Amino acid sequence: MEHAMDSPSSDISRPPTWRRLGTRPTVLRLTGLPAAGKTTIAKATEAALAALGYHCVVLDGDELRRGLCRDLSLSDDDRLEHVRRTAEVARLLCTGGGLVLVALISPRIAHRALARQIVGDAAFVEVFVDTPLALAEARDPKGLYRQARAGALNGFTGIDATYEAPSAPHVRLATASMSCACSVQALLDCLQQRAAID
Repeated sequence: MEHAMDSPSSDISRPPTWRRLGTRPTVLRLTGLPAAGKTTIAKATEAALAALGYHCVVLDGDELRRGLCRDLSLSDDDRLEHVRRTAEVARLLCTGGGLVLVALISPRIAHRALARQIVGDAAFVEVFVDTPLALAEARDPKGLYRQARAGALNGFTGIDATYEAPSAPHVRLATASMSCACSVQALLDCLQQRAAID
């Protein structure tokens, strides 16, 4: 399977629309174990930004697997393709002047490196939703860890598929000790520090 490693990634510093929107093109890419809280934090951040008058788009891995990526399995190649497609969509939205929140497991360091290459360094923010496996498994809102432990679900990240944690993320959200509200504030602070919002 070919992957667009030479994607036209880095030129998101294009002019006018984002200046009118009052935002600077930024992709906050939340990575972490299943049930780490990625989607919850992304959607709460979206609501907080809306309350401040900013528009953003959330790209959620599970939702994408029901549509754009429904033909993909949990194999390593297909996971990489899931990351690639999502990054290309994020890049397009970002180029149009937007703030994009991506909630996607992205288990491999190489997968996230590809996403960063596609989006471009200037716009890419890696956010590690650092949730211990035991806590993620205790939450298990969809019962997926139970299925994986029972052998009914193969290739499940954290059980029989590896998750490679980021070594130097832009933002680390230690959810065992941070509330959702604190995590959202950390992301808003990051956006302000990067001049992505006022």
